[in-house]
Amino acid sequence: MKKLMVVLVLFSLFYVPIVKADDLQLALNAKSAILIEASTGKILYEKNADEKLVPASMTKMMSMLLILEAIENGILKWDQVVTVSENASGMGGSQILLETGEKMTVQDLFKGVAIASGNDAVVALAEASYGSENTFVSHMNKRAKQLGLKNTNFKNPHGLDAADHYSSARDMSLIARELSKHEKVFEFTSVYEDYLRQNTDRKIWLVNTNKLVRFYDGVDGLKTGFTNGAGYCITATAKKNGMRIIAVVMGEPTSKMRNKEISEMFDYSFAQYKTKDLLKNKKSLGKYRVDSGKEEYVSVIPKGPSTVVRKKGEQIGTLTYDTDINNLKAPLKKGDVVGNLKIKEDGKIIGTVDLTVDRDVSKINFIELFLRNLRDIIIGNVSIS
Repeated sequence: MKKLMVVLVLFSLFYVPIVKADDLQLALNAKSAILIEASTGKILYEKNADEKLVPASMTKMMSMLLILEAIENGILKWDQVVTVSENASGMGGSQILLETGEKMTVQDLFKGVAIASGNDAVVALAEASYGSENTFVSHMNKRAKQLGLKNTNFKNPHGLDAADHYSSARDMSLIARELSKHEKVFEFTSVYEDYLRQNTDRKIWLVNTNKLVRFYDGVDGLKTGFTNGAGYCITATAKKNGMRIIAVVMGEPTSKMRNKEISEMFDYSFAQYKTKDLLKNKKSLGKYRVDSGKEEYVSVIPKGPSTVVRKKGEQIGTLTYDTDINNLKAPLKKGDVVGNLKIKEDGKIIGTVDLTVDRDVSKINFIELFLRNLRDIIIGNVSIS
């Protein structure tokens, strides 16, 4: 176990009080809304954020999260060709006009989901990743529980109105926060227009349902929604000066009002708040010895940003951080939690960040361990003489 203490006096940001709907005139026409800073999850504003409402196509954020995780885990590949089922091609609502038996790559199908909100495309991907739409939906709900969502239940991967299919603004922001950790998604959601089936007689023009991608500086995602039951809703994210904001409104009366009020939420965020990552220029916290590891030493790194948030112009005390490394025994995989970093302000803990290792470390075998111990004995004897 090794301790590290660094004193940092900064102009930045840590604790942010939640602004209630009565205290700030934002999202006046929405049934519910929430505004968070993405790296910390700090809530900057909320209004009826836990009310269960119909999420419409914002549902697809959870679908995109599962699909990206399936690709990262080797279940799917971007260039994999998917054969479209009758079930997928028969989806109503927004579509990319898939036909039964048509073949399309995972990448193009994902493009159809992220840009044009294709219900047929998301079902095709759901079936390709988990075998059936129903199995995919069960994994959506399982993932929702893992993320700690308390007011969400999914009945389909696309968001068409269905009994007992609901979520909340807070839960939508949490899904968006998790999705935004997969930066690959922004390669798709930030695109305003594109085409599918180029050089064929079935070429289709995709236009992003999120018009803010084009008309609000810094917006690069994530998902709009509309059904008769949901009204107009959106979970949008924008990044400026290194700060990513996630904003959600649900139950808006028109798409114009939806875009206006979400823009006002972004305006408020970027005018009032700033962030600072304490370890921005420090990629590693040092090398530590691994118990029974094939590699003797490994670099320890934070799993996420050690970011603090503060209103502009507010003062802050002395910030410090220290690390507690307590689980460095092989085998280890990058992503395994091996300790934590505590951020303190005037000695009081204001946040924690999990720590991991920068690469996989396999367990050493008996022969390798014997040779290493023999080497240490020889080196030890030489150094003594």
